Amino acid sequence: MIHGLSSVEPHVNLRPKVDPDWWRGAVIYQIYPRSFQDHSGNGIGDLVGITQRLEYVADLGVDAIWLSPFFTSPMKDFGYDVSNYRDVDPVFGTIEDFDRLLEKAHDLGLRVIIDQVISHSSDQHAWFQESRQSRTNAREDWYVWADPKPDGTPPNNWLSIFGGSAWTWDPRRMQYYMHNFLASQPDLNFHNPDVRKSLLGEMRFWLERGVDGFRLDTVNFYFCSQGLEPNPAIKPEDYNDSTAPDVNPYNLQDHIFDKSQPENVVFMEEIRALLDEFPGTTSVGEIGDAQRQLEVMAQYTAGKNHLHMAYTFDFLGGAFTSAHFRESIKTIEQEAPDGWICLAFSNHDVARHVSRWSRHGSEDIFARLAATLLMSMKGSVCFYQGEELALTEAEIAYDDLVDPYGKEFWPNYKGRDGCRTPMVWQSAAHLGGFTTAPQAWLPVPTDHLGRAVDVQEQQNDSTLAFYRALTRFRKQHPALVTGSIKLVDAPDGVLAFMRESAGEKLFCAFNMTDTAIDYQLEAGPVPTDINAPGSLSVDASGLLSLTPFGAYIGTMR
Repeated sequence: MIHGLSSVEPHVNLRPKVDPDWWRGAVIYQIYPRSFQDHSGNGIGDLVGITQRLEYVADLGVDAIWLSPFFTSPMKDFGYDVSNYRDVDPVFGTIEDFDRLLEKAHDLGLRVIIDQVISHSSDQHAWFQESRQSRTNAREDWYVWADPKPDGTPPNNWLSIFGGSAWTWDPRRMQYYMHNFLASQPDLNFHNPDVRKSLLGEMRFWLERGVDGFRLDTVNFYFCSQGLEPNPAIKPEDYNDSTAPDVNPYNLQDHIFDKSQPENVVFMEEIRALLDEFPGTTSVGEIGDAQRQLEVMAQYTAGKNHLHMAYTFDFLGGAFTSAHFRESIKTIEQEAPDGWICLAFSNHDVARHVSRWSRHGSEDIFARLAATLLMSMKGSVCFYQGEELALTEAEIAYDDLVDPYGKEFWPNYKGRDGCRTPMVWQSAAHLGGFTTAPQAWLPVPTDHLGRAVDVQEQQNDSTLAFYRALTRFRKQHPALVTGSIKLVDAPDGVLAFMRESAGEKLFCAFNMTDTAIDYQLEAGPVPTDINAPGSLSVDASGLLSLTPFGAYIGTMR
């Protein structure tokens, strides 16, 4: 038994035998376990609840699920503070529950990707508990420790994303330890080869159990500079959309020393070597670096010896305009020509995109446009539970808030609870059918009930029906799955591009405004309508009349 870890024996759950490149162009459905389905009746979603709902997920036509953390944790950051990487937190069930979930998912043809939160651990992890006891114990340098300045202040100016200094004083060692997030989430020292070896061992445990890959949380945060140099101030002209809210002083630094270090690229090779031992597995990294996100993505996904794919916050916070998307696509193609992006508009950390981008009262129409655009761009696709119902960001009262991030910056930034509220399965059931408990861990918004699954399944024109049709349509067209992308000139407010693969060439156009736009295509062959879900038609002269938030996909003969 490894010190501080579960002694549970690995359970081999065979993966589906498929193309090892199944991930390229795959559609992945993110499940936030606390909010998907509660089976135990304690108001918190669990693994058995997820298992019971897997048929619903399979009916969406997706290729895989991504499970946010379910590991043992004190839940200071709701699972992103892991105290045991090899076991399931009791609030979510048991490791046998996970094995049954994995088996059923595989039976339904779904791959299972799980979160790996290895840039930091919980301060309750046995490794940190030992490391903090002295400067001479076996794990004394497993975390990032540093002496104070002569005046007792922290070693440098590094900041925590969750507010305040990235350094906390520990009186046992008379040193500071680093934490990019909460003080209860100390950063591991990746410069120590024993740390890297041990973390790869934690990942191997789940691969041997049969998981199909990992979503790597804050993948560019693993290494910091050993010199602990202070970060310079950001120049106003270089300011870019950040992973932190505007009210956070974290945005005022250029984070050139506390993350995205060159050593990280080498560790990506070690992760890939491990995954290559298990054919058919994949990896997707979360990159948070406002100044260098596409550059880092290119480094981390280049060739066949790094990560399979990565995503940035370019589409998780940036403006919903044709100019922004056009520039992002252009830059991705230039900076990462052989890399692979995983596209997402919403997840558990950002406001739902229907609310973030749609402030015009046309949520359902907008949701369809956003889905069509997401499924048409080059890359793999990840959509977040409830997105297929066009759920909006929930308004959470301060007294109901649980997210420490929101509590720190309230009311200017209300945190992440608004996108984490429970799924709504039945409009007339108690708490939307999520739980039988008197209350759920977060409130179920009343305005979500009208968008519940049972309501939309009775409507042929629902957003849910649209998503199901769209995933089927995407699979029927190789150009949308793995094809190249080439931007096409279009009027202001319209994003247009060509997707091409295996002899198929598709023309795609999207009106990203709430105003009708006529788009006269250039002289030459006119695309032929192919009945894409919700798609408009082009006339014989090549005039495409795009309704507000309208989309068109046609084939070039």
